[in-house]
Amino acid sequence: MSRTTPPEHSDAPLPTDTRDEDGAGDGRKGGGAVGPRRALSWIALVVTAGAGALLSVGAFLGLYVRPTSDDWCALWKARDMGVLGITWDFYRTQNGRVTNAFLTGLVYSDDMRGPKLLPALLVVAIGAGLFLLGRAALRALRLPGPPPVLLAAAAALLSALLFFAGTRSYQVLLWAPATISHTLPSVIGLGAVLCAVRAARSGHRWARTTAVAAAFPVGAALGMLSEPFAMVAGLLAGTTALLCLPRLGWTKDRYVPTWCASACLGLAAGLVLLSTSPGARWRRAQHPQEPLTAAAVGETFRDWWHVWETIGGQGAYAGAAAVGALLGLGLGLTRAPDRAPAHGGTAVGLPARGLFRIAVLLPLPLIALASLAVTYGLRTGYGDVGWTYGRTWTSFLLPLLLTLCAYGTWGGYRLGLLLRAPGRPAARAAVLVAVGAVAVGSTAALVRPVYELTTSTVVRATAWDRQNARIRAEVAAGAREVAYEPLLVGGLTEPLFARTYERDWAAQCAATYYGVDRIHRP
Repeated sequence: MSRTTPPEHSDAPLPTDTRDEDGAGDGRKGGGAVGPRRALSWIALVVTAGAGALLSVGAFLGLYVRPTSDDWCALWKARDMGVLGITWDFYRTQNGRVTNAFLTGLVYSDDMRGPKLLPALLVVAIGAGLFLLGRAALRALRLPGPPPVLLAAAAALLSALLFFAGTRSYQVLLWAPATISHTLPSVIGLGAVLCAVRAARSGHRWARTTAVAAAFPVGAALGMLSEPFAMVAGLLAGTTALLCLPRLGWTKDRYVPTWCASACLGLAAGLVLLSTSPGARWRRAQHPQEPLTAAAVGETFRDWWHVWETIGGQGAYAGAAAVGALLGLGLGLTRAPDRAPAHGGTAVGLPARGLFRIAVLLPLPLIALASLAVTYGLRTGYGDVGWTYGRTWTSFLLPLLLTLCAYGTWGGYRLGLLLRAPGRPAARAAVLVAVGAVAVGSTAALVRPVYELTTSTVVRATAWDRQNARIRAEVAAGAREVAYEPLLVGGLTEPLFARTYERDWAAQCAATYYGVDRIHRP
């Protein structure tokens, strides 16, 4: 296997690329790659600008976030109990998610300022994490870095698809209780992987040791933050550890499997601490688990099918593969590895052919299995409507989008190598138009969801502010009972949803937040 690493950011032409003084090739000795490179850059620029604009709108909408559903309880608990108090409350009486409670206390420590800023933080963190992950992956495959705009397009479109292409955009991006539980874990996971890669590339033994040691507490924290993410991450990390055993020939040492094993142990420890907590025991008592019967298994598979039927019905997700293909074409049309791989390996320094095929085919079955586990957990906790809780799909949607992008990149790279030969301008143009149309079309398909999200969020914020000002004035005048009109948004629960006030936890939390004895409908 070749260990030659080409320059990471070189835009130098290939030896066969003959250019005129203005940089345009004559098309006879490789100069035909200049036109496709420019076309790719322009397409990527359009995708980056479009997806970036949508993400900017989503981040800006954080300023229009107002309390709803679990916000009411988190607000008064963070105010009255403090960060440590709400953490202890979650552990003792709620659900046992210690990390979740701690982060909730931090986010709500200054009333609604934290929830308003959190969407912008998530947009920036996810986008930057995906960009750095793509660059690290290309380095690991010993491919020279493509034009940055191609990586930026992939990161921006994948982020936009994650936030806006699903059925619960408001919950995935703007509702802090959901983003803390189901979106923020992906940010932490990306950061952990990038730190592990950085430690591996540093060449220092102490850096690798530190990374392996840190993987355990990070995994434990994630295990006490989100059960769905812990299951998905554990399955993917465990499989990676097995594939990267040195005896299989992909890696030269035990760093990767050791890091993955440490992370898996941390995830398991976190889940054990969560599941054995008094809060988790109380929650299970409220929703006793039914015995696992053949009928229950069949219903779980039916729910799982509904999940993937919903995901498959959103054509915008095809943009993940398309933007990957743009990235691959940028590598294949304009550059190629400096040397052929050693005998028995595959292109760009990958492992032996058999292991490579396994690694290529495994992601989708693993994601399907992980989503089945998440669906079973949702059914256990929320009944036959649990599968509709689209905010939890983020745990396996991000790996799915990354997999589709990786497949598209590999396919685009191989296709680009085939189209490099002179005399194929029509084929190159046709491929660029087809792939670019899908990528740009996928970006355009997100405009309507973002428009609807903007309208519903801003309209509710305006109405909520008027109502909040009235309630505050009444409370200041000494009122002990105030009227509250439910303002629905994002498919979330609002106060006064239950038939009896005693069972209306949202109304009770809202009353405590305002400092009154009771709220009622106008």
